[in-house]
Amino acid sequence: MSTQALSDNSVSEKTLGDVADPLLIFGGPCSNAQATDAILELAAREGFKPEQIICTGDLAAYCAEPARTVSRIRQSGIHVVMGNCEESLGSQLDDCGCGFDEGSSCDLLSVAWYRHAQSELTQDDARWMADLPRSLRFSMNGKEALVIHGSVSQINQFVFPSTSSSVKQDELDSSSADIVIGGHSGVPFTQHVGAKLWHNPGIIGIPANDGTPRVWFSTLNPVQGAIEVHHRVLDYPHETTAQRIFDSPALPDDYGHTLTTGLWPSDDVMPLADRDRRGQRIEEQSLVWNTH
Repeated sequence: MSTQALSDNSVSEKTLGDVADPLLIFGGPCSNAQATDAILELAAREGFKPEQIICTGDLAAYCAEPARTVSRIRQSGIHVVMGNCEESLGSQLDDCGCGFDEGSSCDLLSVAWYRHAQSELTQDDARWMADLPRSLRFSMNGKEALVIHGSVSQINQFVFPSTSSSVKQDELDSSSADIVIGGHSGVPFTQHVGAKLWHNPGIIGIPANDGTPRVWFSTLNPVQGAIEVHHRVLDYPHETTAQRIFDSPALPDDYGHTLTTGLWPSDDVMPLADRDRRGQRIEEQSLVWNTH
């Protein structure tokens, strides 16, 4: 991709209106073309139309096939919210803007995969990323939902299960919504915060640091007087994705090992309580949120 500056035509928010059908939501394809194929194929099998599918951003990141992954998402016609990777790649910034601590393992590894993504993506890809909405709003069964990447106030803010409820409450209060749906942190969870809800569907590009190669997405289903939230596992050929990383001269092997071991190269970004759960298997779960 050339270094010519791109204009910022991104819109701050896209509105879907009232949603009466189920939604499928996932984050972080992260240049994992095999997982991207798998989630779109699963969605088609289960009858989800493109307008019923939402991606919370970070299309191009740790894995080896950014161009194929971005192309597949663009061709699918699904909704995509801008993540920090799209913000950086669309603006042709020097780094991914992920929010890793300077000098941490993930910060140092990001130099290689970000340069790889920059070299593989086209100018048209960058323009498309720069035009993505920074948030997406809809209503379901009388509840307002806001989809963002990191947090309401900061695109690259990590919000984990053990992030303080006061932080989540402040973000929810500023959202003008009853439920905030965010990605970025890579760990699936749903939490009640007062009368509201914080939901992270997880990401499909890399595992959730739980010691398994599985990746995560969610579905939201409006039922009488409630919204059913399902955290679900996505199976895909992770060995193929890992081998693509090992075969790439531009990428270190670290995230290839992550795809097979299910453990991140570093969990420094996590609060201590979440770090202590490293390697503990996460199970699928469902939650029924009463809307009346």
